Amino acid sequence: MKAMVFRKYGGPEVLQLKEVAKPSPGPNEVLVKVHSTAVNDYDWSLIRGKPYLYRLMFGLLKPKRYIPGMELAGIVEACGADTTLLRAGDAVYGDISDYGFGSFAEYICVNEKALTKKPGAMSFAEAASIPHAAMLAMQGLYNYGNIQECRRILINGAGGGVGTFGLQLARLHGAEVTGVDTGAKLRMMQSLGFDHVFDYQQEDFTKNGMRYDLILDTKTNRSPFAYFRSLNPDGRYVSVGGQLPRLFQALCLKPLLSLFSQRQIHVVALKPNKDLAHINELYESNKLKCIIDGPYPLDKAAWAIQYFGDAKHSGKLVISVAEPD
Repeated sequence: MKAMVFRKYGGPEVLQLKEVAKPSPGPNEVLVKVHSTAVNDYDWSLIRGKPYLYRLMFGLLKPKRYIPGMELAGIVEACGADTTLLRAGDAVYGDISDYGFGSFAEYICVNEKALTKKPGAMSFAEAASIPHAAMLAMQGLYNYGNIQECRRILINGAGGGVGTFGLQLARLHGAEVTGVDTGAKLRMMQSLGFDHVFDYQQEDFTKNGMRYDLILDTKTNRSPFAYFRSLNPDGRYVSVGGQLPRLFQALCLKPLLSLFSQRQIHVVALKPNKDLAHINELYESNKLKCIIDGPYPLDKAAWAIQYFGDAKHSGKLVISVAEPD
């Protein structure tokens, strides 16, 4: 089978399209023919081996796993002896990060618990765009953000997958949503329905005097004190990812800040695929749509990862591995 492979850390150019052995499923695994996958921050970090702290997971001197990719949509081709949830022929999708990486390939073996059945009307490209970003948005807004009580919401880094899903979820609750990003993403955000759009290269939203009930942050590139300036007295700041030093700072300062303010700070500990059933319902009732950049062919995966690293993509960056049968 064909797969995008890297044997050493470096820029996206270390990725090469190679022929590798087709895997066989273990007792609790299914063999999936991958139709679509998506690019995530983990892929950008995995290939470069940066931040260096990640090498404790990925491998100190060289990568333990040599095929990136943590989201997929495809068709089950074979099942291990002890599987009970899926069968051959099922169209599935999911975030497989709890069980490893490897979706930048024509086939993958993964624990069946990492996958959910795909709605028939949902394309493979759409399905691949959903699991990681939609779960971050949903868990950030609902489990940590208490969205039901929020009238004014700001999403920082709103032009990517989390931001586009986050907007749609917030609008279901009648919230006024402000998006922060830059470049070509701004026009897309306006067309998608953000009430207000800020270009972070032109304006610092933490210094303009506007306040929000909830800030959902995909970038986490400032101190908590800066974000607190933009929160209402009982507002919540929720980070779903960003710069590691800032994430650690937020976690360390959280107990101290809670002693002096009613404002709250949270860093999402993602539970992969937890709410996909609800996302399926929203999709099937036309209350949620997928904003996709691509899909691009598998042999352009190295370019796509650099494109992602340059933050030029709009919505979710999807790679097509195979055409549907």
